Amino acid sequence: MTAPVFVVDHFNPGPGGRYVLEGAEGRHAVSVKRLRPGEDVILTDGAGTWADCVVLDTEGKDRLIVQMDSVSHEPEPAPRIVVVQALPKGDRGEVAVETMTETGVDVIVPWQASRCITQWKGDRGAKSLAKWRTTAREAGKQSRRMRFPEVAGLMTTKQVAQLLAAAAFAGVLHEGGDEPLAAVTLPEKGDVVLVVGPEGGVAPEELAVFEEAGAKPYLLGPSVLRTSTAGTVAAAVLLARTERWS
Repeated sequence: MTAPVFVVDHFNPGPGGRYVLEGAEGRHAVSVKRLRPGEDVILTDGAGTWADCVVLDTEGKDRLIVQMDSVSHEPEPAPRIVVVQALPKGDRGEVAVETMTETGVDVIVPWQASRCITQWKGDRGAKSLAKWRTTAREAGKQSRRMRFPEVAGLMTTKQVAQLLAAAAFAGVLHEGGDEPLAAVTLPEKGDVVLVVGPEGGVAPEELAVFEEAGAKPYLLGPSVLRTSTAGTVAAAVLLARTERWS
């Protein structure tokens, strides 16, 4: 197993490469993970910059002292996988974000589809978006990612159509598609954007708007998946056909 990952906002060690991890991340490392001298850890900013480190010591309950000798940078993924996720009910949104993060999705876009039961409005919407972003951050750490997915702000159907029009490849997961997603030809770079509808499905008028923007409907498989799992499965199907998983 790779070393545990902790998030930092800078990579500026002191003399001799001594770096102090403190605050919430330091508390988690010392009091929860109970890391000890000699153990390996990885520090990352979640945006592709990271450093392999070795624990030197601990101080109190929330300070981990590590040796940081070098800093590396992970290049931007190509192609990027973008999933437009219609708002699921209850906590299924966080489940979708968590598993898509673990799989390797690069951008997650919450979408207020017409058939969504859940409505993100006012304070409730702001809190729900914050939960999605926190979930992506924690899942990124757990899955040892150096680049955590971006969770965009809530989009309307019109905004999603604009996103699809600018993509290198765009598709909608839909039972009315006549081509399997597993058979599509993917670009080597740019954004691959997939739309996942709500439990009630993508409405005909939304499907028409997306097709006009260049996004055809595609079949994911013979069964109908829940909205909270479809994005994860679709991302895995596509990533398995890129060099990112080779």
